Amino acid sequence: MAKQVPCGVRIAGCGSAVPDKRLTNADLAAMVDTSDEWICQRTGIRERRILDPDKGETQLWLATTGLRNALDDAGMAGSDLDLVIHASVTSEMACPSNACRIAAAVDAQPAGAFDIVAACCGFVYAMNVADSLVRTGRYRSIGVVGCDAMTTAVDPTDRSVAILFGDAAGAAILVRDDDLNRGCIHQTLNADGRTWPSLFIPRKPSDLPPDREDSGARMGTLRMDGREVYKFAVGKFREVIEDALTATGLGVDDISQFVCHQSNIRIIESAMDKIGLPPEKVYINIDRFGNSSAGSVGLCLDQLWKAGKINEGETIIMVAFGGGLTWSSSVWKV
Repeated sequence: MAKQVPCGVRIAGCGSAVPDKRLTNADLAAMVDTSDEWICQRTGIRERRILDPDKGETQLWLATTGLRNALDDAGMAGSDLDLVIHASVTSEMACPSNACRIAAAVDAQPAGAFDIVAACCGFVYAMNVADSLVRTGRYRSIGVVGCDAMTTAVDPTDRSVAILFGDAAGAAILVRDDDLNRGCIHQTLNADGRTWPSLFIPRKPSDLPPDREDSGARMGTLRMDGREVYKFAVGKFREVIEDALTATGLGVDDISQFVCHQSNIRIIESAMDKIGLPPEKVYINIDRFGNSSAGSVGLCLDQLWKAGKINEGETIIMVAFGGGLTWSSSVWKV
């Protein structure tokens, strides 16, 4: 563990991973009562990536691959990490944490490791926590990975959720930097647990809210009140961005990229319209990857990073919202 000296935080590298297998809207139309036109109009999604169990692909494999790619991008080895933070709602086991298994897979031991469960906010939550830990001077380098294999947690016969989700991982390596102004300059971690029945994964019938009619989806799969989640997301999306701009004294012109959770194209476009965000500053990949929950923001970050759209000295804002219900923002001086 590093000596406790205040410091800045630098993103040393980014990485991501998606399965090769694609699930198109046409594929879904053959499984449930839907169509390509219906899905595109309501969500903006045309296809999503899904794990292939026949190839031995798992959420753990996906998360590990994402972190390995981030380490490669940073020119670092797993042994250079002091800590691994993994965000997911689809880990194979509750114990051990997937973070421990990921750390072992990249030879990061004896680095600390723990999981965060914040649904679609997971990656942004983890980035905020990691920045705070590095900034104290206690940690030199932290590997952050957000990953969900949501297709393992949805009932394929439940049209309300089956059309939305895909599988992906996004990762970043955060390291200590001498510039105290570098890193996260504003962050929020918020939740309202009173609203949990809007989005949850019950393990047994007694987990169901007593006042909520059972949808009939099998246990262990996602239940969602689409109307309530949409209303929540539209409001919070705008709120967290405006709050971040106000808190930092920055304007839209000062931000190089708004890295947003890919939940629904209509939600993203609503925020763009109401705040006045130019299209070139709001990356969208939901059409190709769907909603990958904790993998979403990290995947966008890596794709922007690799495309040269996030450069040293620029400021970016990451925002997300998800089950809990949770919402989060993270403003970074890269």
